[in-house]
Amino acid sequence: MKVLITGAGGFIGSYVVRDLLEAGYDVVGLDNFSKYGELQPAHQGHPHYEFVRGDAKDVELLTRLLGDCDHFIAGAAMIGGISYFHRLAYDLLAENERITAAAFDAAISSNRNSQLQKITVISSSMVFESTDRFPSEEGDQHRCPPPASTYGFQKLAVEYYALGAYEQYELPFTIARPFNCVGIGERRAMSDEEVMSGDIRLALSHVVPDLAQKVLKGQDPLCILGDGNQVRHYTYGGDLARGIRLCMEHPAATNEDFNLSTAEATTVLELAELIWHKVRGADALFRYTSEKPFPHDVQHRSPSVEKARRMLGFTAETPLDETLDEVIPWIEEQISRGTI
Repeated sequence: MKVLITGAGGFIGSYVVRDLLEAGYDVVGLDNFSKYGELQPAHQGHPHYEFVRGDAKDVELLTRLLGDCDHFIAGAAMIGGISYFHRLAYDLLAENERITAAAFDAAISSNRNSQLQKITVISSSMVFESTDRFPSEEGDQHRCPPPASTYGFQKLAVEYYALGAYEQYELPFTIARPFNCVGIGERRAMSDEEVMSGDIRLALSHVVPDLAQKVLKGQDPLCILGDGNQVRHYTYGGDLARGIRLCMEHPAATNEDFNLSTAEATTVLELAELIWHKVRGADALFRYTSEKPFPHDVQHRSPSVEKARRMLGFTAETPLDETLDEVIPWIEEQISRGTI
């Protein structure tokens, strides 16, 4: 079986490529390095991996690459930390719509004329941005108000592309909805602007690397955006990659949507204190201060994980404590290299 994945050089994409290769698939990865700049493609040299540098908006290129592929994981998107949502509100919407339309144009053609079985699209927990139902179940995105951010709105549109392509062209699909990916490999994007938190420039406007670098650099008291009571489900990238692969390959996943997440809820304040003690020791006095949060800083994001467990046998099992033991040393190394 052969798989095309767009956004293969991205944060989640790199985890997915590794998981697919370990599971025995032939993989074609497409990326144009528009986010991080020139990178050494992950898994370069693997006998079952072909990397193509190109634009995910190029329908002709996508169609050609899909010519002998059985599956398509559409993961390419313009994405960043929460600071993106306000600062690049139009660009996120416009560029991601172009990427999404190209993916579905190519997939519809390849399903009709080649051997493509299905498209698996990567959505986002931000489709639940405006919900007040917790835990949020699959289907709640149709019952709650639409997302307030253009990023969340466009991710909801991604899901409607899948529904529309199936309704009109009978293109089989699965919607994978990751929650709060945590792991190694993320870098400062080329389009990042300088955002200060206390006396330290934010790394990525993502909470785990930003808190980790502030603690590693000795910030005391620790500056937290908002009051720290924001609820998230921090899910290890390797677990999410396995969940995305199950969405792609499991027969029960066809024409379904799935929340992919750990079941463990954690507040930002709990996360901050955990990182603090891992870096400075169990007996170190934890001190913090609150700063004005970004726009679109959702206060509560908590998914139901029952459907993915019941239908796919998927659970995200890596504890946050264990994930941080991998991430914090990596962040420390990246600080020394100046990549975040």
